[in-house]
Amino acid sequence: MAVTMQTPLSRVLGPKTAKGMAEQLGLETVRDLLRHYPRRYARRGEQADLADVRVGDRVTVLAQVRSVTTRPMRQKKGSLTEVVVGDGSGRMKLVFFNHRHTALKVNAWGMFAGTVGEYRGEKQFAHPDMHLLDSADDDTDWARALVPIYPASKDVSSWVIQKSVKMLLGAGGGFAELVDDPLPDEMRSRHGLLSLAAALLDIHRPTTPEDVERAAHRLKWDEALTLQLTLAARRRAAALEPGIRRPRKAGGLLDAVDAALPFSLTEGQRDVGEELAAELDRDQPMHRLLQGEVGSGKTVVALRAMAQVVDSGGQAALLAPTEVLAAQHARGIRALLGPLGRAGELDGDPAGTRVTLLTGSLKAAAKRQARAEVADGRAGIVIGTHALLQEGVEFADLGLVVVDEQHRFGVEQRDALRAKGSRTPHVLVMTATPIPRTVAMTVYGDLEISTLRQLPSGRGGVGSSVVPLSDKPAWLDRAWERLREEVAAGRQAYVVCPRIGDEAGADDEPEDVDGAPDDGPQSDRRPPLAVLDIAEILRTGPLAGLRLDVLHGRLTPEDKDARMRAFAAGEIDVLVATTVVEVGVDVPNATVMVVMDADRFGVSQLHQLRGRVARGKHAGLCLLVSEAKLASPTGQRLAAVAATSDGFELARLDLETRREGDVLGAAQSGRRSGIKLLSLLEDEELIATARAEATALLDTERGLADFPGLAAEVAALATDERAEWLEKA
Repeated sequence: MAVTMQTPLSRVLGPKTAKGMAEQLGLETVRDLLRHYPRRYARRGEQADLADVRVGDRVTVLAQVRSVTTRPMRQKKGSLTEVVVGDGSGRMKLVFFNHRHTALKVNAWGMFAGTVGEYRGEKQFAHPDMHLLDSADDDTDWARALVPIYPASKDVSSWVIQKSVKMLLGAGGGFAELVDDPLPDEMRSRHGLLSLAAALLDIHRPTTPEDVERAAHRLKWDEALTLQLTLAARRRAAALEPGIRRPRKAGGLLDAVDAALPFSLTEGQRDVGEELAAELDRDQPMHRLLQGEVGSGKTVVALRAMAQVVDSGGQAALLAPTEVLAAQHARGIRALLGPLGRAGELDGDPAGTRVTLLTGSLKAAAKRQARAEVADGRAGIVIGTHALLQEGVEFADLGLVVVDEQHRFGVEQRDALRAKGSRTPHVLVMTATPIPRTVAMTVYGDLEISTLRQLPSGRGGVGSSVVPLSDKPAWLDRAWERLREEVAAGRQAYVVCPRIGDEAGADDEPEDVDGAPDDGPQSDRRPPLAVLDIAEILRTGPLAGLRLDVLHGRLTPEDKDARMRAFAAGEIDVLVATTVVEVGVDVPNATVMVVMDADRFGVSQLHQLRGRVARGKHAGLCLLVSEAKLASPTGQRLAAVAATSDGFELARLDLETRREGDVLGAAQSGRRSGIKLLSLLEDEELIATARAEATALLDTERGLADFPGLAAEVAALATDERAEWLEKA
């Protein structure tokens, strides 16, 4: 039978093995199996894997039998066999009930797989799967210096995968013919890359670590180039879409906005503003990401772009992730525009426009009125939540889509709003989470990027400190004293908790908290602190006498809006809240933020939260309260957040301390992902080079027409569910 990369495994392996690989590992073809790379490599007596495994992990280890003991069980009939294995630095016990393995002899080597348990303080496997390695058998891989350990499942062990891969690689001299190398020969030669066949042989059956390094470098190139070709093709397709020019108009709304600003634009805001103005004046739709430090003034930049579109006769829609943020945007823009934002009303300026808010919580009559203003064009600036995406919301002439805090939305939601334009509207997406260069080149590779790093003058700045309850419990009392001192000086404060609490009981999950890395198994860890519990403790304890209220996602939209209005008006001293205040909330008089259980938040989320204070002229203080010891990895991570306010430096720390799959999206780390070896942290230059190669290939007259292998890889990524994680853009 002729075997190709697309041959189903069911035709190559036994039906049971093929079914297990398909159902549990997502491996369905020969290509899938050959691209299922080892997780690591074991070497007899030189690895320290046993010392590193943690209770609860499902692992495969290579170890040598040190002792075998069989004895009758005390409480039950039958026997208990205990086998101690070691790998040169660690040891573990294997336990078998009523089952003697005669092949388990002292000094025998084997691979053992199972879930790590613990009994009387000692790690153990109970009835592990195992594969004994004997130099007398026909296992030629055992004669090699490195033994591949594969990502496996309960029913498909690492050694089953190893034997299956070995069978494919050992297909005589036909293996090289089986593999169709997608990379052009000239490109391989220029970058000193192995052929794909050689790389697959070396990744699965290496003799030295250098073999693995060379093979992985070549295979990373496949992933990076395919990804960058896909993104470059999207950029080219977007550039060919028909759009409508939205030129700047002298004496229009934009000039009026600039005259009404109560502050001077920063140099960065002016530069980015000119960049956006030039792109809006083109026939091709703008597709741009605006990233910037917390408080750098992205909203003002977006408002100026919206005003330019209104001046040209179009409409602009601002999509916000929460009703709290949408309502705040509407209030702020209306206040800034004054009569210019109330065209058609008694005190409105006929030369202005109308600012309309559309959210899901509007009453039926108000919603009908808002939709009518949008449909007939009276509303030049439309601000809303997901309600903007619903059927029945029609625009007269949608010229610009602005997506605030875009990481809260998928690309399909952005496209749903874009589709409401008669012709493709311009798109501006914004994020206050700074993006490392490699993430920008991958997740956001189909967008052009502008960056705001400069903060407006007159800001007080934020000082941050960790309050380590395990090391310095008395510091928490001082934290509440500092908060009271700020309130006594006329300022306000936030206290943030990861959970709402109270009546939701066991079903009450943390509200929109990033999964922060921890220091290991936390099965005995207490539940996260809750807003309603902490509010009551503070109200009757250290903050007694202060005006205190709560804000969380379980409140009605009307209640949330009312409490934010009261806080903004200075009628509340302390707002105890969940992460509903994470983005966009702007109360210049708030100078203190206390984050409870700060270790349960991600680095970027802590930076976002900290950005809610010191937005006026007064200096701010952010206190990160945690039970983690300062010397622990979690304590060090919090200390790093406290040590710098540079969001771009923290973005790299976030990438270092979190799984890359969390950054790219859940599907990136899933079994169907096309990204297996490429590292956003370690392969920055490789990704940049691949991006340049992809652009150059597509800029040629024939594009990928002469490279069918590459075209097939791009087509597979573009149509397969493996592309889902790209949609985070």
